Amino acid sequence: MQTAVVAILVFGLLIAFHELGHFGVAKLVGVKVDEFAIGMGPKIVEFTRGETRYTLRLLPIGGYVKMEGEDEASNDERSFNNKSVYARAAILVAGAMMNFLLAIVLFIILSYSLGFPVTTIDNTVPDSPAEHAGLQSGDEITSINDIEIDSWNELVSIISNSKSDDLEVAFIRGEIEMTKIISTYLEEETNRVMIGIVPRVEKSLIRAIGQGFTSVWHIIGEMGNFLRQLVTGQAQDAEVVGPIGIITLVGEAARAGWLNVVFLAAMISINLGLINLLPIPALDGSRILFLLVELIRGKPIDTEKEGRIHLLGFVLLISLMIFITYKDILRLFN
Repeated sequence: MQTAVVAILVFGLLIAFHELGHFGVAKLVGVKVDEFAIGMGPKIVEFTRGETRYTLRLLPIGGYVKMEGEDEASNDERSFNNKSVYARAAILVAGAMMNFLLAIVLFIILSYSLGFPVTTIDNTVPDSPAEHAGLQSGDEITSINDIEIDSWNELVSIISNSKSDDLEVAFIRGEIEMTKIISTYLEEETNRVMIGIVPRVEKSLIRAIGQGFTSVWHIIGEMGNFLRQLVTGQAQDAEVVGPIGIITLVGEAARAGWLNVVFLAAMISINLGLINLLPIPALDGSRILFLLVELIRGKPIDTEKEGRIHLLGFVLLISLMIFITYKDILRLFN
């Protein structure tokens, strides 16, 4: 039950943000929005505000923003097809951008909750060189081998890359500057060179915001590289999961703690945004590609032809989803 509830909340959040991007920019550029829907299938809740009908539907596997003139010809001056190429492109891109924004927010929450290790010692590893040398909780390391330390990452890097078995560690205890010669050792589980100190963790909203942007940018780059390798046949052992597989992952994350759910939701959100920008028929990326062709040739592609291509793409995507779901079910019983 917990898995189902958490999965619905995660899916609902991702879908709502994606569709809210399309909806918000559509309203901003003056497009008439007929319906804003979260979920697919039969309606659970329905109400109307102004010219737009808002619906919550039974199946939390998608959503949509139905705009006047999006999939059919319309003479309404506020219809989607009567707006400029740039306005239509902005509407289509907005969904993915909202997914990236959501991921940034989630990573900010994650980073702030976990905190950041600093150069002040929280404690020493029992029976380690640092403990034997007399380092204590509250000691702030300022330099190693006369190299100034500004961050925990720098400290770890200097120790890990040290070619000497003994390090000259300078630190501040209270208001007194002190120096100790501390031996290094190889930690077997991580295969890393250490001296045996555990950093104090501090929360910083400014650093968390920066980490949120950095994390999303890095993950987009990694996912983009993976997609490139997938297309060129260089990716090995790629495993794709569908809705059931994702629900299983969400359930495992929920049992491990809420921070794991936040991390997984951020990863899925980035994935959703990136996939939607790919030029695959029925996805936003394909519609953006048609707009690019329209911009180059100076006139739109026939609406019926474009609609048939998107319909074919939709059928193929549903078929792929059914196949992946079948593989998910087999994986559950193996």
